Amino acid sequence: MASRRAAVRLFKVPVPSARPANPACIRVAAQSVSRQYHSRTQRQLIELVRQQSSPVLRRISFGPASARPYSTESEAKPSKIWDFEALQKLTSNPNHSVIIIDVREPHELKESGRIPGALNVPVGSAPDSFFVGEDEFEDRFGRPRPPRDAEVVFYCRAGVRSRAAAGLARDAGWTNVGEYPGSWLDWVAKGGKIER
Repeated sequence: MASRRAAVRLFKVPVPSARPANPACIRVAAQSVSRQYHSRTQRQLIELVRQQSSPVLRRISFGPASARPYSTESEAKPSKIWDFEALQKLTSNPNHSVIIIDVREPHELKESGRIPGALNVPVGSAPDSFFVGEDEFEDRFGRPRPPRDAEVVFYCRAGVRSRAAAGLARDAGWTNVGEYPGSWLDWVAKGGKIER
């Protein structure tokens, strides 16, 4: 009995050369990116994520190269910067059109807790989270994916990963992107409430 490849060669049917992404390979690549993030700029981090993760992200072009011919890089809407007081007000009076996203790894949340109401979407182990479909997002994180028109505010431990996550969200089509640059360290230092 002939193998599948031999049968395909007989009928001259092209065989796709790309194999589906192996989740273990994606996890290893994301962990590598996570270890390297602190010494990189945002652009370098996004490029690392693109190169070392799933085939979906490898096909995506980031930055000015992905801009339309009639647009310029300066037209990209920068992230809204949130401070402690604004985020604290948001947590005491939840607004469902603003979603707080913690991009730290789950083990970090278990050790220290999180800002009340924050959704955990780890950028190191799941860098393609905003590029997946709504059903897959809900399967991964147990909550619906934020709508593209909702404002999303990212934070991490010190502000580096949140900046990269904000860039990834913008590249995936979110337009109202915010960052809390003080992140977890600032939140704890100023006595913000902690959800465990």
